Parts: sequence; C-alpha cells; structure tokens
Amino acid sequence: MSGQQVAVVGVGYWGKNIARSFAELGALGAIVDTNAAVAEPVAAQTGAPIRDFDAVLADPAIAGIAIATRAETHYAIASRALAAGKHVFVEKPLVLDEGEADRLIAQAEAAGRVLMVGHLLRYHPLFRRMLEIIRSGEHGALRYVYSDRMSLGKIRTEEDVLWSFAPHDISMVLAIAGAEPVAVTAQGKGWVDPSICDYATAQLSFADGLKADIRTTWLSYKKVQQCVAICDRATIVFEDSEKEWGRKLAVHPHEVVVEGGLPVPKRGEMHYVEVPQAEPLKAECAHFLECLGGAAPLTDGQEGRAVLRVLQRATEAMKN
Repeated sequence: MSGQQVAVVGVGYWGKNIARSFAELGALGAIVDTNAAVAEPVAAQTGAPIRDFDAVLADPAIAGIAIATRAETHYAIASRALAAGKHVFVEKPLVLDEGEADRLIAQAEAAGRVLMVGHLLRYHPLFRRMLEIIRSGEHGALRYVYSDRMSLGKIRTEEDVLWSFAPHDISMVLAIAGAEPVAVTAQGKGWVDPSICDYATAQLSFADGLKADIRTTWLSYKKVQQCVAICDRATIVFEDSEKEWGRKLAVHPHEVVVEGGLPVPKRGEMHYVEVPQAEPLKAECAHFLECLGGAAPLTDGQEGRAVLRVLQRATEAMKN
C-alpha cells in the first residue's frame, strides 16, 4: 500500500470507479457507504474495509477523503473532512451554491489542506495534449470553441442535464480560454419532466472576443462527446466518444485565401495526434495523491467555483 491512504465516501454509480482506481494505485484505505448492498461488492473487489465516517475522520492513517455522494451532500461531508484535518477530493459539481464553495475554499486555506474537484476531462491525456496544441499558437489565434455532450443515457430526476453533463465541458472551455466568461446565456427545455431540462445549450463570451457554445442532452439517438477548437489555420477536435484511442484527437488544417475578391476556404490534410494511452480517472486519482504530497491541484476549489458560477449564470439565464 501507498504511504498516503484515501477513504472513498459513496461507492455507488461513480464512486465505485474512484475506489477501484485508488485501490489500483495502492492507496485505498477504506470505503464509507451506509448501503451495504452497494458497499460490500466494492469492498470484496478492492479488499478495502467498510468503515464508519466518524472512524475514518479520526484515523490518522487516512490522509485524504474522496467524496462521490449526491451533490447536495458535498458541502457538509467536505466541511467535516477539512475540519478533521483531511485533504479533500470532491466529485463534480463541487457544491450547489457559490457561498458554500467560498466557505469550503476558505476552510481549506485556513487548515492548509487540499481541496480538489473531480473535473475528470482536465486529466484526460488527449485533452491535455489538445490544450498544449492550442496554447502553442502553431495554428494561429483561437477563434471559437464548442463542446457537445449528448447520449441516450441515464435520465436524472434530481438535476437537469446542464448540471449533470456540462461541468466537464465548462471546465474544459475555461481551461482553453484561460479566463472566466464576461457573459453567459442559455436555453433549455424539459420534455420527460417539464421542470427538469433534458436539453440545454449555453453560450459563453470572453473579454478577448472568444466565443464558446456548450450543448447537452440525455435524449440523443447517438453518443457524442467532443470538444472542438477553431483556430486561424486549423480546427482541433477531441472526440472522446470515438472508440479507437488513436482517432480521438485530430487536427484539420485549413486556411482562407482571397480569390477574385472573395474569401475561399482551403482544406489541408487531416492528421491524428499520437498520445500514449492512459486512463483519465486513474490519472486524476494519482494527481490527488501527488497533492497529498504537496503538489497544487490542477482543478482546485477556485476552479470548481468558476465552473459553478457558470452553471448558476446559465440556470438564471434559462429562467429568464
């Protein structure tokens, strides 16, 4: 086992994958879940004991707490963990209220503890390479970004599709932009339940003129998970819904020339970008372990609050 041990709180739909990843990294010290039917299979798979939350907080061998419970419980669990001197990793969204985010950030800073948010795609090797390509400027200035997350998948009843799907896309867009938006507009519609949007779009505008669109739905006939950046001389496409790893990141060169006084687009030869394959979730969990050793989180509380702020502004825009 690793010297730094983590307890995972909530090992259901997604938490079981987090527990598996920490176990494979040799750092899973315990799992916490009051539902025995959920906890026992994960304990059997990982070899980690099922423990009470109070016992985990009191155990000095547990350095970090990873929280994968319902979003409305994140604040209370994270606050207790920080108060007990633990480093904290919270699945997205960080919390549901900006005031709660501010309090957690302040609490973590006062305690000298890590507060990290689970924006998984920021740790995807292909997105990280995409970001490097954009920032290098080799294809000219960035002009426009759009990100789609669509599928015929699990329909939530406690949150709309924007809050369920879009945090990943917002996190990627903010990383690409390197700033928070100056304006956010959004539209949404609920069909299955009129009070919960199952289709939503958001538009982000940035101070430097960059525009970004985010589209989400869980009622799509086809699974689409892509982030697209359009630059002066190429479009960079990260298509995570592509099954073959080597075809997930592509560069489509182009240029616009003037012929006869009219702009004419010219296509270059598309090519795929080679990136060593690695599991994003395991990379994210490994980064949290690095943070226990003193590294700064890539997706810290401030980044989590920035994503939350966009979600809240988009929600208000849909209401209006």
